[in-house]
Amino acid sequence: MTLANFEQLARSLGRAGAIPERPVVCVQGLGFVGFAMAIAVARARDERGEPCFNTIGVELPTPEGEAKLMAMNAGRMPLANSDERLHEALAEAHRAGNLIATTDPAAYGLASVTAVDIHLDVVSDGGRPTVDFGGLRAAIRTLGEHMPPGSLVVVETTMPPGTCEKVVAPLLEETLEGRGLPRDAIQLAHAYERVMPGSGYLDSIVNFWRVYAGHTPEAADMCEAFLSKIIDVEQYPLTRLASTTASETGKVLENSYRATNIAFIEEWGRFAEAVGIDMFEILNAIRVRPTHNNIRQPGFGVGGYCLTKDPLLAAIGARELFDRGDLEFPFSHRAVQVNQVMPLVSLDQIQGLLGGDLEDKRILLLGVSYRPDVGDTRYSPSETFVKEARDRGAVVHCHDPLIAEWPELEMQLPGETPKAEGFDAVVFAVPHQVYLQLDLGSWLGDARPLIFDANDVLTRPRRRQLRQLGCRVACIGRGKDCE
Repeated sequence: MTLANFEQLARSLGRAGAIPERPVVCVQGLGFVGFAMAIAVARARDERGEPCFNTIGVELPTPEGEAKLMAMNAGRMPLANSDERLHEALAEAHRAGNLIATTDPAAYGLASVTAVDIHLDVVSDGGRPTVDFGGLRAAIRTLGEHMPPGSLVVVETTMPPGTCEKVVAPLLEETLEGRGLPRDAIQLAHAYERVMPGSGYLDSIVNFWRVYAGHTPEAADMCEAFLSKIIDVEQYPLTRLASTTASETGKVLENSYRATNIAFIEEWGRFAEAVGIDMFEILNAIRVRPTHNNIRQPGFGVGGYCLTKDPLLAAIGARELFDRGDLEFPFSHRAVQVNQVMPLVSLDQIQGLLGGDLEDKRILLLGVSYRPDVGDTRYSPSETFVKEARDRGAVVHCHDPLIAEWPELEMQLPGETPKAEGFDAVVFAVPHQVYLQLDLGSWLGDARPLIFDANDVLTRPRRRQLRQLGCRVACIGRGKDCE
């Protein structure tokens, strides 16, 4: 159907009351980036304190998509997170009535801007990484079929460099021609997100630097005007690049650098464990030097939707979009390989500490999300750990304070942190606040399992306390004699 205005759509979704006319922004895709972006857009205020936009989150009509929009339309978080400011912003948008969610693509017909926040997965083609552009093509075609002339598409999705130029722009132009509109009736820009789920979720959008580029100068100007209403650009200035390919490369390079930094430190963690030194202590000393303050640290593993795949995107773009298969990215590819097996380092050490055999050993894994204080299990290193531990005969129980159901492993998780009793080993995998504040004496009771800190979860005093209570304590990145 054709929608007359935002209020009509809101009323069709059960929202009552008059809603002032404002520019409409749609957010395509309500995943871990999209839903937070929609809240950030709805939060934007003008000099009078009034909302700048009426905001519509648009999802596919799947069971998962329907669940997200039902939550958002009720003023509830569609995905678990610990950021109180994000919760407050959603509550305020719900009260103001300027944020709704729908599966109706006709909503794009109201949009002056649509932010594209959909997945673009890396898949294997005969053992070689590639991307499936099918979902992206369908999404862009939908925008081209519905968005009005004079509007702007801002792609925030991380993509192989060249995707906007070689895939998105031609498809958008083709779709507009099919409507009898000029090929430039809808402008196109790329502005990659730097969303960081966790306690600073909202700030990672509204109080953080952003990079952008337009397919045309007009598109770049429109994108700058849009972002400047959402972001505190006085404190966090925008950076305009010369092309969308440059912007796409910026995001891929950022994440490739971080992934390679993590992989590099892995070998130093093994050295520290072997010779009996504390790599975390050493890294903190190194970070005092400003040129080295972002050096990473040993840990349980790399997970999430970005670092596990983004280092592969440059090679894919070079080969498939620019016909430059001669360009190789050995460091980026090797970083992905190293990071994929990081959880097995912890498992191997635990197996050795338990006598060299995991058959029928009971292991409690504390933390299954890929980072602290966010309920995201995509590509979690805990998944690799659990699968391999089970293959070796172990019985693994899991807990995460933000996860009730682990979809990848079809596991229901307990609400409360399990007691240590009955386990041969307890693995602290994610530094959730719940684990940082755990009353160790009460939690242990009479149990004395092996305690394995895989991710710098336990402070030195807490490790000392556990040893004084009679537990063996071992750590990733620390020699056995380190306190």
